[in-house]
Amino acid sequence: MERGDEGTVKITEEDMESPFVEFLAKMRLPPKIKSIILYGIAMLDYDQDNVETCGHLLKTKEGIARLALYITSIGRFSNALGALIYPIYGQGELPQAFCRRAAVKGCIYVLRMPITALLLDKESGGYKGVRLASGQEIFSQKLILDPCITVGLDSLSSLTDEQKETVRVLVPKAISSKGRRIARGICIIRGSVKADISNALVVYPPKSLFPEQLAAIRVLQLGSGLAVCPADMHVLYLSTVCDNDDQGKTALLSAMSTLIRPQVAESLQSESLVESDTAEAKPAVLWRALYVQEMVKGEFGGSISSASSPDGNLNSNEIVESGMELYEQLMGSEELFKEDNTTEEENDGGAENED
Repeated sequence: MERGDEGTVKITEEDMESPFVEFLAKMRLPPKIKSIILYGIAMLDYDQDNVETCGHLLKTKEGIARLALYITSIGRFSNALGALIYPIYGQGELPQAFCRRAAVKGCIYVLRMPITALLLDKESGGYKGVRLASGQEIFSQKLILDPCITVGLDSLSSLTDEQKETVRVLVPKAISSKGRRIARGICIIRGSVKADISNALVVYPPKSLFPEQLAAIRVLQLGSGLAVCPADMHVLYLSTVCDNDDQGKTALLSAMSTLIRPQVAESLQSESLVESDTAEAKPAVLWRALYVQEMVKGEFGGSISSASSPDGNLNSNEIVESGMELYEQLMGSEELFKEDNTTEEENDGGAENED
């Protein structure tokens, strides 16, 4: 680091390109503070002190940018104490806002109507449209697929030889044994993981729960103020990146055991209350689910593209970047979110929906 003319401290280019964990060590920060910065603010997944198992070693330049983002996010709204803001009614409100915006611009939605096949041009063999379960055919120049779906090599067996040249089916994408995965858990609990706090984020750094824990575990608690559950309950969302299903579920179950207790049958509730007198009572889980997803990168280019799957981040940065890249592939240099001076009444007149 260097000192400027007015006593300001400037980080050298050499430090900016060095690992962030080394820069924090150079600042002589206590281990606990360093851990909070790395996994609670910079939101890193892997153990930054272990180069062999670290999937992503953060550079100081990016670490400083994440710190700046966190600091400028605090206190943006008078009723929001932290740097994290969660949408009321859940993340589903974000795609709903996009759908509304698209609808007033003339987008047509066809609901509850699966796609059964892709239509190919007989001469070029390229994509030209889709066939719905109703038999209706919709033609377009571009197609965006779910990241878990791909175009099958085989055609429908019931088609004639002539039809097989122009029709392809959609099939589930094969899961790679070496692909990155993210384990997720959802719990509905009665009470809160911390008294008098409704919305909270709990982070368990690597190796904080057990020696084999290779990645950070995040637990996001949401309360009734966000309209995601009844007034006396909370919802917990747990997530961690992993190499396989067993590894991910083991990590999530370990985090659950430290925060919540299993649901107790009514006949055993009196015994449970006696045991909790000597220790702080944990909230009881009413329902839970665990599952593991493969993280799939989007595929762009040509007439058929696919979006990226949800990642392990709490923010939407990577999803937004993937969406912008996909937009550029589809629309070229056309401006994204172009300013429009038309009124809402004019827009409502042009919306069209099919159900």
